[in-house]
Amino acid sequence: MATARFYHLTQDPLEGLLPVLIGKANEIGLNVALRGADPARIEALDRMLWLGDGFLPHGIAGGPHDADQPCLLTCDATPATALPNRPGCLVALDGAEVTPDEARGLERLCIVFDGLDEAALTRARGQWRLLTAAGIEAEYWSRDSGRWACKARHPK
Repeated sequence: MATARFYHLTQDPLEGLLPVLIGKANEIGLNVALRGADPARIEALDRMLWLGDGFLPHGIAGGPHDADQPCLLTCDATPATALPNRPGCLVALDGAEVTPDEARGLERLCIVFDGLDEAALTRARGQWRLLTAAGIEAEYWSRDSGRWACKARHPK
């Protein structure tokens, strides 16, 4: 069962953190599902992952080679473990839903939210309450001191 790691973006854009999260999961042999809430955002992230520093192989769900993708980008709420690339890691963006049952089937869960957006903060707090009430361990990560650090854990 994954510990839900909540990443509070305040200083860096998502484009700076995302390659790190995906790369670290791939390094330990985990395929990744990147779940967003907006198809336009997924397309923009697709372009960024192809053209950004340090190429990360990936694909957008719905293609003929989904099962072969180390990272599959999707807006679909299908449980990550049912996706064709069989991800062990789910990265949820922009308030994309993650159920407690889904979290229990993963090795790694990252929930990334924009700390400068009040609606995103509210959604992240709701996700924290939902997951921790279901017995999922959670960590809150912030980079307010210059490097990423775990600022809170549940249970303590």
